[in-house]
Amino acid sequence: MKRDDMEAIGIGDAGLGDNSAKVDKVGRKSLRAPTGPNGNRRPRRSFRPEYKLAVLAEYDRCNDHGQRGALLRREGLYSSLVTDWRRQHREGSLVGSAGRSEGGRGGASKSEVERLRRRIRQLEDQLAKQETIIEVQGKVQELLEEISRSSDKENE
Repeated sequence: MKRDDMEAIGIGDAGLGDNSAKVDKVGRKSLRAPTGPNGNRRPRRSFRPEYKLAVLAEYDRCNDHGQRGALLRREGLYSSLVTDWRRQHREGSLVGSAGRSEGGRGGASKSEVERLRRRIRQLEDQLAKQETIIEVQGKVQELLEEISRSSDKENE
């Protein structure tokens, strides 16, 4: 197809339309990010936890891949996003209106921190019980020694 024919039907140099990477005179593609209709680069999308949970619920209700694909196209999402959101939900970091974790990126999730705090409380309770048991065993040992001594004195 000739260049003039391609331009007439709206296909740019790279063959993908106006948002494609431009090819310079030597034939190299530009490494610049695609631009929006006003010529500026589009900002990175971010999704609220409530939206993610709603999409996950609707995605799970879909019976076949055709419905799932239609949902993804309608929402403008990729299946990898749904996979990431499902993992976040499974780990407990995807909770509606939870906000960011204290650690920020790379830190432990809020659910992980709460799980660890519960485990610490549980271990502290176990430790207190075991210390009490050891204390009682020591007193029993003292009583048995006292009984043994008094028994030895009576036998003499």
